[in-house]
Amino acid sequence: MTLDLAKNIANMQEDFIVVFKGEEIILTNSSFNKFFGVSSTEEYNRNFGTFVDNFVPHPSYFNAQKINDNELWFESIMKLDELNRVVSILSQEHEPHAYSVSINEDLGELRIVTFKDITQSLIKRIMIENNANIDKKTGAYTKQYFLQVDKSYEEAAVFNEKIIALAFVDISDNEMNSDDIKTFVLNFKSYIRQDDMLIKWSDSKFLLAFLVDDIQKTQAVIEKLQNSFKKLNNFNYTLKSIHQTGDETIQKLIKNLADT
Repeated sequence: MTLDLAKNIANMQEDFIVVFKGEEIILTNSSFNKFFGVSSTEEYNRNFGTFVDNFVPHPSYFNAQKINDNELWFESIMKLDELNRVVSILSQEHEPHAYSVSINEDLGELRIVTFKDITQSLIKRIMIENNANIDKKTGAYTKQYFLQVDKSYEEAAVFNEKIIALAFVDISDNEMNSDDIKTFVLNFKSYIRQDDMLIKWSDSKFLLAFLVDDIQKTQAVIEKLQNSFKKLNNFNYTLKSIHQTGDETIQKLIKNLADT
């Protein structure tokens, strides 16, 4: 395959395609060039320094500080589990994006590196459900699991350019057995999005964590839930919500919500 043909094929891809010869970049596709604001591979090489300097030095993602001694960056990243082959790169507008990295090393001295934008799917990744994460009696997430992933949830909000909103869902006014509570959770979850998290916080209280575009959307979500549940007359509950107004952590939001 000629380099021109390879470039034409690469330009048809939405993912970033970068071909390395050693540490030298010899081909970049249109998606890559557009992201970095250049018209060609040659212009990128003229305007940018060492490639790994593009990787945000965040401890949760692969970056220059994680390159092993006497190794090239792609040799070090390939030693990680596939799930951890993720880098963060800033756009021209200094917006963070997350990319999973795959490397084809079947072309001798050439390496074809593909960067797939997973920014929008980070929340789903950190909320993989399994038996250890779900409260078996209710079907909601466990409090312990949520407190383990709260930092990742905060990072996902930053990557997705959202703000975090929380709401306590109080069912203390009901006389409910375990089956009733499980039914309540099942019905409640049918009215929230897949990426929203409903957490069992205590015997009579749940915490709902969700991301919104702006402050106004928080109240819109709460009103939607309140209106939706008018159809379910068997259950009475109250909602009390809060949202980020700055860079508050989830722990801070929970404390403020409990104090209101």
